[in-house]
Amino acid sequence: MTEWQKTNWRNKPRVQMPDYTDAVALAKVEAQLSQYPPLVFAGEARRLKQHLGAAGRGEAFLLQGGDCAESFEQFSADAIRDTFKVMLQMAMVLTYGAKVPVVKVGRMAGQFAKPRSAPTEVVDGIELPSYRGDIINELAFTPEARIPNPGKMLQAYTQAAATLNLLRAFSTGGFADMSMVHSWTLGFTDEQDVQKYSEIADRIQDTIDFMGAAGITADTTHEFSTVEFYTSHESLLLEYEEALTRLDSTSGNWLAGSGHMIWIGDRTRQPDGAHVEFCRGVLNPIGLKCGPTTTPEDLKVLMSKLNPENEEGRLTLIARFGAGKAGEHLPRLVKAVKEEGAKVTWVCDPMHGNTIKSATGYKTRPFDSVLREVRDFFGVHQAEGTIPGGVHFEMTGLDVTECTGGVRAVTEEDLSDRYHTACDPRLNASQSLELAFLVAEELTNLRRDRNKRAAS
Repeated sequence: MTEWQKTNWRNKPRVQMPDYTDAVALAKVEAQLSQYPPLVFAGEARRLKQHLGAAGRGEAFLLQGGDCAESFEQFSADAIRDTFKVMLQMAMVLTYGAKVPVVKVGRMAGQFAKPRSAPTEVVDGIELPSYRGDIINELAFTPEARIPNPGKMLQAYTQAAATLNLLRAFSTGGFADMSMVHSWTLGFTDEQDVQKYSEIADRIQDTIDFMGAAGITADTTHEFSTVEFYTSHESLLLEYEEALTRLDSTSGNWLAGSGHMIWIGDRTRQPDGAHVEFCRGVLNPIGLKCGPTTTPEDLKVLMSKLNPENEEGRLTLIARFGAGKAGEHLPRLVKAVKEEGAKVTWVCDPMHGNTIKSATGYKTRPFDSVLREVRDFFGVHQAEGTIPGGVHFEMTGLDVTECTGGVRAVTEEDLSDRYHTACDPRLNASQSLELAFLVAEELTNLRRDRNKRAAS
């Protein structure tokens, strides 16, 4: 790592990044950010890497979820609490299904920038630059709002710091008490439409009751009432990333201080591009989105660049193909990993390949398509004898109507009721928890199948 410098990316081709018109203002913001404390610390990133390594071995399971793009306008303590709450519920259900610890990583406290399919958009015959997330420009469709503003990086930092502060308080202040989390889930399964999940919920309750009888409670056991919760985001705006990168005095390596885990998107994974160059030099665990256009040769080069020491937990491969396509694309990538002997953690992102435009004009994601891709992902790994290490969802704890389907049957006509996303559609709290129950069933079946094979 000694030859790597945090400015090296500036000499590489850059894509999906804004062209700031005021170089003086940009330099001033970068200088200011470089003096701010990092948002996360190297010891936390190393610990997450250990957990992700365990997920890659099948000894843990990753739940990564949160906003498509965090919003300045919709920022509130209640919104953070509600997403954190539903992720705890999902994690408890998944823990029961997988019978291993669930690693909880939020798309939070940094998910402010978004890649776009086109640099401009046209509305009523007027063409303007695309909205690229609140850290860059504004959603309002005016020429002024769409000008990249470097000052927004300072607001993003402040919001990320406040979000992390609250998440840390929730994680250790009693809000994450296991009994309380399960009581919320019981309220969900008591409702008529979702009683089919009550059997799993009842079994979890029996386990909690048994532990209580054995004297294991929040009053006696620290782990019963606290959780480890990490943050992640796409490392897209490299001026922001560089400004928050710090040298770790313990290891002598560089830390991306903007979040515990950062990932490279499917549009920015060029092996000789700026984003790969930046991410290869930091000690954080790195995610790499793998889409239909990812070839085995691409993947081998990227694995070599991003994880040259073949370190467990360093590289998470996030598969995002679309329902019905994982069976076509994923096996060749799994085989490429096997051929290289690479240590990776495989994760399913069933959101980004399943975005459609509804008849009512809204972008949406059908719940059934999301579930199908998850099942396809598990099926491929079962066939290949490899480990499905986790899931990656765009979701919120709010009662939005952005994805269709689920037991509460959001229809295309319902989308306009509470469609609040600034970019892509998210699963609501009910859909997220339902999906956790369905993934838990897949994990239970996978575990039983492995046990049978081991016994024979």
